[in-house]
Amino acid sequence: MDTKEKLAELKEIIQKANYIVFFGGAGVSTESGLPDFRSVDGLYHQKYAFPPEEILSHDFFMARPKEFYQFYKEKLLIPGILPNPAHYALQRLEEQGKLKAIITQNIDGLHQMAGSKAVYELHGSIHRYYCVKHHHQIPEEEIDFSKSIPLCPHCHSIIRPDVVLYQEGLDEGILSESIAHIQNADLLIIGGTSLTVYPAAGLIRYFPHHGSNKLVLINKEEGRLDTECDLVLYGKIGEILSEVVS
Repeated sequence: MDTKEKLAELKEIIQKANYIVFFGGAGVSTESGLPDFRSVDGLYHQKYAFPPEEILSHDFFMARPKEFYQFYKEKLLIPGILPNPAHYALQRLEEQGKLKAIITQNIDGLHQMAGSKAVYELHGSIHRYYCVKHHHQIPEEEIDFSKSIPLCPHCHSIIRPDVVLYQEGLDEGILSESIAHIQNADLLIIGGTSLTVYPAAGLIRYFPHHGSNKLVLINKEEGRLDTECDLVLYGKIGEILSEVVS
């Protein structure tokens, strides 16, 4: 089956579906210009004073907040990043009432920026912050990122981004809601992820892949689930979704 035939099949699958869930990873955001972590040119293959996995850990943040924020501001707070065609295609599907949930491993908030509302952020968001002492939320616009260690404007304790660091567990509420959506889906589209990050990738096993329910994968390269999917498309997810979502 050539690409044109695959696109036609995907369009038909989407048209027939009533409960679509999208499960996305870094490949959704790289088309907006954000670097990923695990590719050959990704953040984890670059040289730093400490390994990125260590910098982005709970213990490192608590022990070396200055070095943490230096890396965080340089590598994760990239100005001018905007949603790409993939984000807008998913927003249109949600608006049509077909897409019931976007479950994302990304922390950039681009789905919400594109107008999507049913977004479940497994790893948190760089747009939310809280005080480590009193745990109250700090609006992003109140944070002075010019300081080497941003402090709470109320009690002057360290603030931290509401992202899941290494050594920390995922939010149980978000996990439960994500699982419920996957269990109810008649079409699960996996996009821009090689499904190597656990426990997030383990959520796929909750999809009832039987009968008329369809599993679709859109990614730049081959992955471990390819042979289990009803349809696999290789390429840029923004280009592919734009072709099949009106």
